[in-house]
Amino acid sequence: QARAGEFDRLFLQLMITHHRGALTMVDTLLSQRGAAQDSQLFAFTSDITSDQSMEIDRMDGMLAELSPDPRVGLAAGFHDAGQASWNMALVATRPKPDGFHDPNLPAGRPTPTESGPRTEPTEPSEEDVSEEADEPARSGLLNFANTDLAFSGDVVFEGNYHGFSTYRVETPLSPQLVSSVVCPGGQGDVSVVGNLLIMSVEQTRGRLDCGLQGVAEPVSNERFRGIRIFDISDMRLPKQVAAVQTCRGSHTHTVVTDPDDDGNIYVYGSGTSSVRPGEELEGCSDGTPSDNPDTALFRIDVIEIPLTRPEQASIVSRPHIFRDSESGAIAGLWDGGDHGTGTQRTRATTQCHDITAYPEIDLAAGACSGNGILLDISDPINPVRLDEVVDPGFAYWHSATFNNDGTKVIFTDEWGGGGRARCRASDPRDWGADAIFDIVDGKMQFRSHYKLPAPQTEQENCVAHNGSLVPVPGRDIFVQAWYQGGISVIDFTDSSNPVEIAFFDRGPLDPEEIILAGYWSAYWYRGFIYGTEIARGLDVLELLPSEHLSRNEIAAASLVAPDTFNAQQQRRIDWSPRPVVARAYLDQLGRSNTLAAERRQALSDLLDRTDQALSEGTRTDATVAGQLDTAAAALERDSAGAGIGNQERLRTLSETLANLAERLR
Repeated sequence: QARAGEFDRLFLQLMITHHRGALTMVDTLLSQRGAAQDSQLFAFTSDITSDQSMEIDRMDGMLAELSPDPRVGLAAGFHDAGQASWNMALVATRPKPDGFHDPNLPAGRPTPTESGPRTEPTEPSEEDVSEEADEPARSGLLNFANTDLAFSGDVVFEGNYHGFSTYRVETPLSPQLVSSVVCPGGQGDVSVVGNLLIMSVEQTRGRLDCGLQGVAEPVSNERFRGIRIFDISDMRLPKQVAAVQTCRGSHTHTVVTDPDDDGNIYVYGSGTSSVRPGEELEGCSDGTPSDNPDTALFRIDVIEIPLTRPEQASIVSRPHIFRDSESGAIAGLWDGGDHGTGTQRTRATTQCHDITAYPEIDLAAGACSGNGILLDISDPINPVRLDEVVDPGFAYWHSATFNNDGTKVIFTDEWGGGGRARCRASDPRDWGADAIFDIVDGKMQFRSHYKLPAPQTEQENCVAHNGSLVPVPGRDIFVQAWYQGGISVIDFTDSSNPVEIAFFDRGPLDPEEIILAGYWSAYWYRGFIYGTEIARGLDVLELLPSEHLSRNEIAAASLVAPDTFNAQQQRRIDWSPRPVVARAYLDQLGRSNTLAAERRQALSDLLDRTDQALSEGTRTDATVAGQLDTAAAALERDSAGAGIGNQERLRTLSETLANLAERLR
C-alpha cells in the first residue's frame, strides 16, 4: 500500500510537470513577434491555459490528499477555522482592537486573481497597499494588516498598517490591551529602545500628522514616508517626537548599536517602494545608475537617533552596499532574471527588504531582493559588504536570522510577495523556502533548504516569513511564521539537515478565495511564542515537551529574559549556570546516546543535590561543589574523543558544572 501511494505521488508530480510544460509552450508562443495580436491564436492559447491550469489545480488537490500530515484538510473559517498542532499549543488569542479592521469586511478583502506565470516574483506594491481610487470607502488589501512585533519588559508592541497597539503580558495567558495608536502609512514594523518606539512608514497615504485622510496630491509637504519615533514613557499616550523623511519610505528598519557610542543608536532604513519626486523631498530621484548617478535606488539610509534628543534624528549616510568591488558600479549585484532553464526569476538587487544586525559580532545579514549579503558593521555609519550569495530557487530575498554563535544564517524567500499560495503540493520545495548557510572565514557556504512540509491549499497565502531563535542551550532552533501555513519550529543544529520539531496551523480564512491572513511574525519571548495573525489578531503559544524537545530544554530556554527584543537586532544569548541548564545538555547527550544511562542518572542525582544546596539559605556546600568539580573534569576528558556536536555539548556541560561548583563555595 505504501508503494502504491508513492506511485500515485510520483505519477501526479510527473503529470503536473507535463501540464506545466503546456503553459510554458503558451508563454513561449505568445512571446513571439505579433503572436499576441493574432485573435485566433490568442483564443487557442487561452483555451489551453484554462484547461491546463484546471488540470494542475485538480491534480494538486489530489497530491495534497496523499499527505498524512494533520495540517491537510483543515476547515476554513475566520474565528472558527480548524486547527492542528504538534508539540505546541495555542494558549491565548486576542482579536484586533476596534478601529483596526474594516467593520464591513472584518476578515479582509479577497486578493485579486493572480495573473502571469507562477514563477513571477512579486512583492506587495504601492498599488496593493494604497486606497482604491474608485472605491474611497473601502480599504486596501493591507491597510489593516497586522505586521511585526517588538517587546520591552512585560509589554508587547504590535505593528499594523494602520498604526500600532500595546499589550501587557505579565500573564502571557491573558494579554491586556493598553492602548492603540491610529497612525496610517504601513508597513508599521516596530522596534523599541528604552522609551522610544520606532515605526516604519512607506505608503504614499502616510501623513506627518497621522491623519486618516491620506494625501491626494502627487507632491505634498504633508506626506510622510520614513521613520517615525514615538516617546512611549507613558504607554497609554504615546507621543510622536520625530519623523525622518526618506526617499523611498521605510518598509522595514534595523536598530544598530555602537559599543563606542552610548549616546546614539543607528537605524538602517530599508525602502522597497517607489522613489518620491525631488520636488517633495530634496535629493530624491530614481532610474538606473547609468541614466542617473544620483538615483535613490541601490542604497540604504543610516539614521542617527540621539537617545536624549530624539527630535534631532537625521540621516547621516546613504551607503551603496551593492557596489561592485572592482568596477565601483553601485549596481554591482544581481541584475534580475532567471538562472537558467527550470530556475526561478529573481528580482534585481536594487534594495534590501530586511537587514538583521548582530552588533556583538560586528556582522549584519541583508536579505536584498536578488542577493543575500553579509556586512561588516563595526562602523555602523559605514557598513561594508563582506560577501554575497545567490540562489536559483529564490524569487525575493526577504529576511535573515543568525544562530547564536554567528556561525550560521537563515535567509527566507518571499516568493509571491506573501499574498499568494506558494506551499501547494506541487510547488517546488526550494521555492518560497529558507536557505541555510554556514559562515566560514567571513564567507557564506550553502548547506540546505527548508520548506514547510505540509501542503497548503490554493486559498492559503503561504511562504517563508519572519521568525526568531528559540534559546535552547546547545542547539540551533528557529520558530517561523508561514502566513496561512501557520507556525513551524525547526532544529537546524545540523545546517545540512533541518528538521521540523513542532507546528501550529489553522485552516484557510475563506473556503473559496485567498484573503490575506496567517502569521506575519512568530517570535519567542520569555518562555512563550507570540504570533501576529494578519487578519485575526495576536496569538500566544507555548512549546510542549516531546521526544524532540525536553521539559528541561524548554525550561532552560525560558530562563532567557531580555529587557527588550527587536527581531532585526540580535543579541548574544548567555545562560546562567543553573541545574536546569545542565539538565538540558544532559538530555541532549542522552538523545544522542553519548552518555550511558547509568552515568546520566548519576549526574541527574548530583544535580538534584545541587538544586537542594542552592535552595538552602547558606547556598554553600563544599561536598557537592567537590563532586561537581570531579564530574566536570571527567566530562572535559570525555569531550576529546566525542564527535563535533557532542564534543561541544560535553565541554559546555563541564563548564556549567564547574560554574555551579563555584556558586556553592
